[in-house]
This record gives sequence, C-alpha cells and structure tokens, in this order.
Amino acid sequence: MGSTKQKILVIDDEPDIRELLVYYLKKDGYLVYTASNGEEGISEAIKCHPDLIIMDIMMPIMDGIEACRIIKNMIAFKNTVVVFLTARIEEYSEIAGFNVGADDYISKPVKPNALLSRINAILKRKNQTIDVPKYKIEISDLSIDCESYLVYRGNHKIVFAKKEFELLFLLASRPGKVFTRDAILENIWDNTTMMTDRTIDVHIRKVREKLGENYISTIRGVGYKFETCLFILGIYKIAFENLLVIWF
Repeated sequence: MGSTKQKILVIDDEPDIRELLVYYLKKDGYLVYTASNGEEGISEAIKCHPDLIIMDIMMPIMDGIEACRIIKNMIAFKNTVVVFLTARIEEYSEIAGFNVGADDYISKPVKPNALLSRINAILKRKNQTIDVPKYKIEISDLSIDCESYLVYRGNHKIVFAKKEFELLFLLASRPGKVFTRDAILENIWDNTTMMTDRTIDVHIRKVREKLGENYISTIRGVGYKFETCLFILGIYKIAFENLLVIWF
C-alpha cells in the first residue's frame, strides 16, 4: 500500500489513461496530481513537488523527453523519480529517456495491478539509499559530497541526477576496483526494475559527459572502475598540503 504522504504526478494527454491511473493510485493511498502535456506538467510539478512522476513520451505542446530534461535540471527535483509510460518500445526512445534522466519505463497498455506493484517497488527503493558514508570523498581535484549529493571539480559545481551520483559514488568509493555490470545493477537499481546493461552504459556516458573522460575506465566484457592513479595523486596532494602546514 502506498503512503498517503507520497505524491504522484501523472502527465499524459489521453484522458482515459489519466483517469485510470488516478483511480488506482488514489485507491492505493497516493496523493495524485495530473497534467495533459509536458509544459503543464512542469508547472504542476513545481506546485506539488511530487515524489514520482509518471509521464507519457508522445504529447502535444511539449513531449515527455523535453519535460523530463527540464525537470531533471532543476535542483528541487534531483530526487524525484521519473517513470515513462509509453507504448513506444523502440530502442532510441528508451535511450533518449535515460539520457535526460528517466529512472524507469512502464509499457502501455497499463495493467493496474502490475503498475501498482512496480510503483510501490520504485518508491520503496527511492526511500532506501545505498550505504553512503557521511563524509566527502576527495580524489585529486574531485570532491564528492555524500550528504548534499553535490560534486565539485576544483571550484566548479557539477549537478548529477540521483542515479548518476550514486553510480559515481559507488565507483569512487573503491578506486581501482572493477565493478561488474551485475554488481552495479544490484547496488544502484537492485532487482525491482527491468534494467539492462544499456541502462548502465547510458548513465556512465552521462557521468563522463559531466565529469570528463579520465575518471572512469571501461573494462571490456567485465564492467567499470574509478582510476587508481587519480586516487594516488589525491593522496600525494593531501600529503604535500599537510607538509606545507607543518613547515609554515
């Protein structure tokens, strides 16, 4: 059963779909808000600040991809889960969705019981964080603030979506360790959603685009690792700074 304190925003241009989702989600105890297109959905999200957004891809005025991109770029929605509800199963639309920060997909036609089970599992996972220590990870010029979910490279702040941050943190927490794809899926997405290797690849690419290409290496056929050489440079940097303090 969903918590009455949890809010879900349904964005879909089909009234029948909206009504169906509203009926079952409210019956399961959620507070439900609706919008009929991406532009209206952004405005409604700002008003109600939902825990989860269910959004169609193909909509008039503004489609779901663009709406998701805008929402995910707002700091206020860094922890908001976005689930695409779509009949389109083409690979390019799935990749486009993950590229703009989508967390999951649910296919039409909607099966109410399956939908509720999926939503409940996603929200349960949202409220469970990976084991994030309450300190900053500092490696070379990189600082990962585990409490605020912010990353700094030098003095430049870099904003990551929640899953991107958790992926970066997982790799950076063990420099040099190769994390297999299965281990990454288990730690970041667990087993409640239908995620694939492509999901990891898309998120790794997004992290590299924001952070740079030199931090994460691909071990072909195995997985990914955070570069040890950067960790060693960071140790030498800290040691040198400590010596300066002692000398002066």
